[in-house]
Amino acid sequence: MSKAIVVVPTYNEIENIERLLRTVFSLQREFHVLVVDDNSPDGTATTVEANFETYPGKLFLLKRAEKKGLGTAYIAGFKWALQNHYDYIFEMDADFSHNPNDLIRLFNACHKDGNDVAIGSRYVKGVNVVNWPMSRVLMSWLASKYVRFVMGIDIYDTTAGFICYKRNVLQKINLDNIRFVGYAFQIEMKFKTHISKFKIKEVPVIFTDRTKGESKMSSGIISEAIFGVIAMKFKSVFNRKRFNETSFH
Repeated sequence: MSKAIVVVPTYNEIENIERLLRTVFSLQREFHVLVVDDNSPDGTATTVEANFETYPGKLFLLKRAEKKGLGTAYIAGFKWALQNHYDYIFEMDADFSHNPNDLIRLFNACHKDGNDVAIGSRYVKGVNVVNWPMSRVLMSWLASKYVRFVMGIDIYDTTAGFICYKRNVLQKINLDNIRFVGYAFQIEMKFKTHISKFKIKEVPVIFTDRTKGESKMSSGIISEAIFGVIAMKFKSVFNRKRFNETSFH
């Protein structure tokens, strides 16, 4: 069995999924793929199933009854990967905004360089984003700066969704206690790895906006991130204060 699996959440990604699978499975290092599909009406899950014989023992599908949010899709995928004994668990978008070739670089950052988490970072060395309008680039960059400042974490791309986790990281983080389901999910996961003292490495990548399919970004997702960060910070400060008071007495 491959030590590494890529969790790919999908909703209406029929235009991208087959090419993505072909690209990942053609890499020099072996990666397995788990597609977590939220009952896509366009037949994404059916397309994945049609590829089972082409990639036997490497391609897996977790079908969910409805669209429940990106965070819950990843958590379901992470739990599946842990139960099936994978050592390196990745998250990646289906739309080629994340270059599958960079999976090897993220893997090496953990496997060879001894990091617990490797983040495919758009902002660790300047701004590496292609095909986004300037307004969205600015919004994303400012969001990461805002999170970095409020949360006090030394991560430049706090909202990145292209990540490699060692299994012990996901085992230690209580996945059942992850609160957020949208954009803020990525922030919460990074914050929890940070406060758990895991070794985090940002690997510079070029992010290219999707050319096929529709973006899942919405104003609700963005507001969840903005206000969620404040809630997370207050909760962490309150828990630390309560722990200190209990320890003192």
